[in-house]
Amino acid sequence: MKINQINLFHLRMPLVSAFETSFGRIHTRDCVLVEAFADGLVGYGECPADFDPGYSYETVGTAWHILKDFLVPAILDQEIIGADDLQHKMAFVRGHLMAKAGLEMALWDLFGKAQGKSLKEMLGGVHQKVEVGVSVGLQDSPAWLVEVVQGYLDLGYQRVKIKIKPGRDVGDAIAVRKEFPYLRLQVDANSAYSLESAVSLTPLDELGLLLIEQPLAEDDLWDHSQLQARFQTPICLDESITSPRLARQALEMKSCRVINIKPGRVGGLSQGLAIHDLCRGKGIPVWCGGMLETGVGRASNLAMASLPGFTLPGDISATDRYYEEDITSERFMLNPGSTISVPNAPGLGVNIDRSALDRATLASLEIINQ
Repeated sequence: MKINQINLFHLRMPLVSAFETSFGRIHTRDCVLVEAFADGLVGYGECPADFDPGYSYETVGTAWHILKDFLVPAILDQEIIGADDLQHKMAFVRGHLMAKAGLEMALWDLFGKAQGKSLKEMLGGVHQKVEVGVSVGLQDSPAWLVEVVQGYLDLGYQRVKIKIKPGRDVGDAIAVRKEFPYLRLQVDANSAYSLESAVSLTPLDELGLLLIEQPLAEDDLWDHSQLQARFQTPICLDESITSPRLARQALEMKSCRVINIKPGRVGGLSQGLAIHDLCRGKGIPVWCGGMLETGVGRASNLAMASLPGFTLPGDISATDRYYEEDITSERFMLNPGSTISVPNAPGLGVNIDRSALDRATLASLEIINQ
């Protein structure tokens, strides 16, 4: 397959409610949508880099630059036989994994449409519905956090993740656990602690949590191995796992007992699949995290989470958890049992709402070889 044109769209979409983590509060979410043309077909991918370099050094600005000036020129009008071939063609660019992931997702969408296969089928997914949970940002008080959690339980979510940071950690978790003693509960620090300050999290071991996500630095494996040895609760790595190689090293060092797989963070679906296969072979549970994706990225995450090794609920909440209006015609709904159905149509299985896309677009760029 030869891609002969790629269009980039810088999107900004208002969130239903503000979302706060240890590195700040946001009211809107940016991303780059990749539109790729080949053989009379159109494929879509989402680069989940946001406006600010909080979660990652990558931003919409850096992704736009890398895609426009390096990645897209390197692959336009080149024969591409699959995701591994695309990864090889992009390897001359170091890092910039979210930019690469957006381009690779568009390729999977094109191949699926060309072959009449869903992304779930191409990846080897086995589940028609996947278990999901909801991620709850920092709230003004523990009491208000409990109210917010109750609201999501009333909607049907059966697993909750709460964000924590120094000074807003154990107390918040205790408040939620006291009110909901049987809730599948986990916490996420987004790298807010050092090995020394993380001792304050020791009481979390008494709360029966599913996991403690990414307590230490985003590039750390060693200190996490030291911390995991002190905790009964599984530590889950997110930001620290940016490749199959680092996933292997983390497991060899016993830095964690769970891995959060975000295809956008690790450079694409093919890399997420490799991490899934590694962990499944070692009996390590994985789950699919979210980065407030549009319906494009949400469809991709659902297909990834349908793989057999994803044994914990993912952060792939229903569309209305984040957006009043999405850029896809399809809206993902929460089923009974806290699940969401995986798309079965060819490729990603979603269609772009052009009017909604126009309303969300801040800038666009058409790239064609001259």
